[in-house]
Amino acid sequence: MRTGVRLGIDVGRVRVGVARSDPHGLLATPVETLARRDDVVAGIRRLIDEHEAVEVVVGLPLSLSGASTASTDDSRAVALALAAAVQTPVRLVDERLTTVSAARGLREAGRSTRNSRSVVDQAAAVILLQHALDLERSTGNPPGALVEPHEGRPLA
Repeated sequence: MRTGVRLGIDVGRVRVGVARSDPHGLLATPVETLARRDDVVAGIRRLIDEHEAVEVVVGLPLSLSGASTASTDDSRAVALALAAAVQTPVRLVDERLTTVSAARGLREAGRSTRNSRSVVDQAAAVILLQHALDLERSTGNPPGALVEPHEGRPLA
């Protein structure tokens, strides 16, 4: 298992949830929710610097059949823009149902949907990052696909 803090990013249309791992890559914890109306790439870059992250894992929300959706394209665009803006490696990892799992877990913990909106994005980022960490630990390989910086271009 590679060492170093990793950030998990759950890209949504309104908010972006962020989680981080411990330096040993064992446990993911929530960090922050960024508003999409702000410069998301700048916000993630700030968090990379703040947490001295060695890698960023961006969730790729494929449909249950594995097909791309509008959300898939949106996440891919954020990952490409981020890869072009930072020196830190950016990886895309399948995140099917992380938001659904996060919302269910919060409901089971007694939190209403209304006052969990900003937290659900962080919880989804935690689920995504924990899955990526567990996958790497079990296979010995980095999760998902590396986003090549030359593919990136700024978001319009």
